[in-house]
Amino acid sequence: MKKILFIFLLLSFSVKIFGQQFSQYNTGSLYDSFENPSQKAFITDSSKQFASNFLLPTFNANFFITGDAQATLKSRAFANKYNNSSLQIGQGKFNHMDVHVNAYLLMFKMFSSLNGDVELGFAAQTKAEGTGLFSDESLAILNGPGSFKADNYSDIFNDSYYFQSYHQVSFTYKERINKHFTLGAKLSVLMGIQNEELHINHSQIVLDKPNDSAILGLSGVYYSSYIPGHLVPRDYLPTFRNPGASISLGATYRTEDGFIIQGNIKDFGYIHWSGRSHIYAFDDISTINGLSSNKREGNIYDEVERITHNGGSQTSFTTPIDGRAELSVNQKFWIDDNKNFRYMPTLIASKQLFYPGFIGALVNPVQYKNYTVTVTTTYNDLKLFGIGGQFMYQTPNFDFYIGSDRGRQTASVVKGALSKSANQGNLSFSGADFFMGFALKIGPVIEHPMNASSIPTGEKGFLGRLWGRIFKTND
Repeated sequence: MKKILFIFLLLSFSVKIFGQQFSQYNTGSLYDSFENPSQKAFITDSSKQFASNFLLPTFNANFFITGDAQATLKSRAFANKYNNSSLQIGQGKFNHMDVHVNAYLLMFKMFSSLNGDVELGFAAQTKAEGTGLFSDESLAILNGPGSFKADNYSDIFNDSYYFQSYHQVSFTYKERINKHFTLGAKLSVLMGIQNEELHINHSQIVLDKPNDSAILGLSGVYYSSYIPGHLVPRDYLPTFRNPGASISLGATYRTEDGFIIQGNIKDFGYIHWSGRSHIYAFDDISTINGLSSNKREGNIYDEVERITHNGGSQTSFTTPIDGRAELSVNQKFWIDDNKNFRYMPTLIASKQLFYPGFIGALVNPVQYKNYTVTVTTTYNDLKLFGIGGQFMYQTPNFDFYIGSDRGRQTASVVKGALSKSANQGNLSFSGADFFMGFALKIGPVIEHPMNASSIPTGEKGFLGRLWGRIFKTND
């Protein structure tokens, strides 16, 4: 991936890179139990003792783009040309983009004790996360100077973005304290892969249209983690060059009237990037030639890279990962008198811990025997509404699900990619979202204490014993 302005990041990735996935909330799947650490993954007298995805990746990935740049980016990606008709030059218009990938390579969990419903788990996953703001002009210039009526502009390229990727190895612990209250935790070791962050505070461009050139000036700061040359496959292998740690805490409370209230602090943590990393405090100018030639994109990239890599110092720095605080409420209803169809809505509020992002979701699953169809609606602080769906087949010893939390946008992007067309309808935002997962349980069946023959009933776990001492109860 090219290390430069956010627009070049946009052009360098494809729709293979598809924030947040809500449809698995309160499903009791293995994935749900790792993402929401107080959620159980086993059912006594039905589930077997060990659960895993057996190295079949379980993942969710998505991206979205808002603003005037949607048509331009889609025409460039799918039709190999620029459609700048929606861009507004000199009006201070910016576009927003988010990208998130969360892929579990391995999940393993075991049921440890009946008295307390203790579950222990281990997981290895890889994440990527990024967000940014880029101006209409940052895209328009890539198609040459034709969209620019004047010759001199100030502060039209004041873009900013951050992107980081890392490996995460986790241990989870979940325990039912009493019939109402369950606690869980996920402790993680982080191993950073790549980090880039750019903030352009001031920009200036003077166009010399007769000579098909421009003088570009930029000032700001650029953070870049140490990469030994261009990224190659071995650079994605886990190392402790960029160490970090995070913690997730979860609590579930079941009320007497059947409501399930769940709160989570997810991935509160930091990565310390190697002392071989760089911080560039740049303030320089450069001449871009051939603005109308077929090499204009490369010419612009080369000069912007030269400016932003000036004034650098080799040093370490520390960044937070994309932690979130979430609160949800769930209730279950039988739709029919024969109790064949069950409706289990969940209302979720999710707030980023280190960034301003907020999103609300309503998850609407309808279950018939082992089959569940879910419709999920979301609304975020950018006033973007999304609707998606999930299909899930689940038994006490098997999980499989597939879906998207942004169905219309995903279908639009796929259609554009297949037809190589940028005409994808009138959408408030463009993007794609896709998730899929699998898990299987093996081993002896978990049995209740009265007929346990394979698994010891066990004692209460550490949290249950501590709870009993504090509140003087053996419930």
